[in-house]
Amino acid sequence: MTENTYYATGRRKNAVARTWLTPGNGEIIINKRPVDKYFSIQTATMIMTQPLVITETLGKFNINASVKGGGITGQAGAIRHGITRALLKIDPEFRAVLKKAGFVTRDPRVKERKKYGQKGARARFQFSKR
Repeated sequence: MTENTYYATGRRKNAVARTWLTPGNGEIIINKRPVDKYFSIQTATMIMTQPLVITETLGKFNINASVKGGGITGQAGAIRHGITRALLKIDPEFRAVLKKAGFVTRDPRVKERKKYGQKGARARFQFSKR
């Protein structure tokens, strides 16, 4: 893209988001669709725009994101992580406020694997004495 485009990758659970920030009027495109058409729930949009709200840059950048894997919440979190990383490239002074909000660190929590001979990761089959 152009020289004033900032790229970053964000991850959460199984979702991976590639995000590009360009100076603009606040247009958000995810997988070539507007944000309101892509995310059916408003909470996902709110989660995704948190770094922009906290740094008071909402409406100053156009966001283009390509996201794969995971569900709605994971994808929204991955885009949030990508936006955060791109904002840090734009202005490193945002780091303190974004770090305090907990957006800089990748959320390491992922689904625990199902164990063999059992019902799930932690769930067990019901024990019957007789």
